[in-house]
Amino acid sequence: MEPDRYDDLDGQVALVTGANRGIGRQIAENLRDRGATVYAGSRSVTNETPEGTERVLLDVTQEGDIEEVVDGVFADQSRLDILVNNAGVGGFGDDIVAEPTERIDRTLGVNLRGPMLMCKHAVPLLLKSDGGRVVNVSSGMGALGEEQSGGSPAYRISKTGLNGLTAYLDGQYGDDGLIANSVCPGWVRTDMGGEEAAQPVEKGAETPTWLATFKPGAPSGKFWRDKEVIDW
Repeated sequence: MEPDRYDDLDGQVALVTGANRGIGRQIAENLRDRGATVYAGSRSVTNETPEGTERVLLDVTQEGDIEEVVDGVFADQSRLDILVNNAGVGGFGDDIVAEPTERIDRTLGVNLRGPMLMCKHAVPLLLKSDGGRVVNVSSGMGALGEEQSGGSPAYRISKTGLNGLTAYLDGQYGDDGLIANSVCPGWVRTDMGGEEAAQPVEKGAETPTWLATFKPGAPSGKFWRDKEVIDW
C-alpha cells in the first residue's frame, strides 16, 4: 500500500545537509520544486547551492555551525518539517588494518557523529511540526544482513550506525509523531560513487525525496531502497 504523502510541500520547511552537489543537491531541488522552503547546507561559502534555496554554511562536524543554522531556521520560520542527513564522505578498498586512522575519524565524524548532532539540535524543532521527518541517506554497505567484505570499514560501520540512529529516533520519538527513515540510494554517479556507477543522480534522489513527503502516521523506523523496505 502506498504510504500517505503530501502532494506538495507548500508552507513546509526543509533542511538538507551536503546540498551543494550530488544527491543532496538533487534532493534540495526536488523539495524546492514541491513547494518547500529549503535550507541547503554546504560546508564552504564558495560552494553553490540550488537556485531558489536558502544557502547556509553547515559543516556537520562543527557543532557551532549546526546550532547557528538550526537557530536561524527557527528565527526565520518558527518551524522545521524535514531534515535530510545527506552529507557524507567515504574511502573505499582498504581493510581495517590498512585504513588510515585519519580517514576513520573523518568518516565517522561526518557520516555518523554529524547526523547525531543534527538530530540533537533539530529534533526539538521537528517535534513542533505534525509529523516532522528525518531522512537519513545511508547505504546497503552498512546493512548487517549483507556480507561485510570488500574493505571500506569506516564507511560501512558509519552507515550501520546511521541505521541505528534511525531505529533510535523512531523508538524514542515515534510516539511523539516523528517519522524517521533510512534510505539506500543505490550506486549513483556522483563524486563519491564514480563514473562507473549504475544510476544517475536523479534516480538516487528519488526515494529520499519520496520519504520526505510522508504524512503523519506513515511508516517510520525503516530502511528503504527504490521505495521498498529492505533488511537492515
